Amino acid sequence: MEKKDLKHLSRSELVDVICEMKKDTTNSNDLTMEEIESEQKRLKDRAVYRKTLKGTIGILVVVAAISVLVATLWMPVLSIYGYSMSPTLEQGQYVVSVKNTDLKSGDIVAFWQGNKLLVKRVIAGPGQWVDMDVNGNVSVDGKALDEKYLNEKALGNCDIDLPHQVSESHWFLMGDNRDTSIDSRSRVIGDISKEQIEGQIIFRIWPFDQMGSVK
Repeated sequence: MEKKDLKHLSRSELVDVICEMKKDTTNSNDLTMEEIESEQKRLKDRAVYRKTLKGTIGILVVVAAISVLVATLWMPVLSIYGYSMSPTLEQGQYVVSVKNTDLKSGDIVAFWQGNKLLVKRVIAGPGQWVDMDVNGNVSVDGKALDEKYLNEKALGNCDIDLPHQVSESHWFLMGDNRDTSIDSRSRVIGDISKEQIEGQIIFRIWPFDQMGSVK
């Protein structure tokens, strides 16, 4: 039997070589059992590697699919545009929102206004009374809000009658940049319904040096 290049043999072909060697009583071939056993181990390791690789790829595909589903349905990633939420959120930043309609004063939410997705802060909830003075000091149900997230207070674009009672199943929202933000103080926006709420902004992911929770 002529010497064969073992690396080009499949496992079944290698078995045939072993059987042939056992029948070859003249021992005229140049192959040794050590060489064949080594090649058998190499083929076995390659088969294990391929199986492991296939399983890993399958897992990664499933994880990627779940990640896309979660990002789309439960935790959408949003891009901030404009300056109505400055200084808390700035244009060009990316944030993560989570589906949540159990909102409280101080939460930051994304909501649909027509075909635009806007981001503002919850000031008051269903049935509560909102009031503001000419200097932009806000009170809810007669209690002044401590708004440490603001750089500057302002009455801003307000054309609603004050004090204002929030409609049932609605929220009163305002931007942190009170002088320029168009929000629930304007009749164009008004109170925001539960159906308009896309989610609560909970985390900033970009830029990296400002990554962290959003409050």
